[in-house]
Amino acid sequence: MCHRRPERSFFFHNHQFPVCARCTGLYITMIIYLIYAYFIPIHYTQLYLYTAILLIIPCLVDGTTQALKLRESNNKLRLITGLLAGIGIMIILKMIKLTMWR
Repeated sequence: MCHRRPERSFFFHNHQFPVCARCTGLYITMIIYLIYAYFIPIHYTQLYLYTAILLIIPCLVDGTTQALKLRESNNKLRLITGLLAGIGIMIILKMIKLTMWR
């Protein structure tokens, strides 16, 4: 699901990461959130949903404006917006899971 373009990926010892900078951020926070939510009980409210949406918006704006060639992003910004979006996505997925099991 990742384009893996070298100019949009991180390198470690001359080896390209298997995913781009944005996906790296997404996967890092998704994994951290899963671990956190497993050990710490979280009471999901509508405020959590609104917060999750707000966390995803910067990634959408960054990715969309870059795709439309309105501006060029950089790997640092891609990573940061990916980190934020990863948290937002996990909150939404967890809320969906909780509502389906009721």
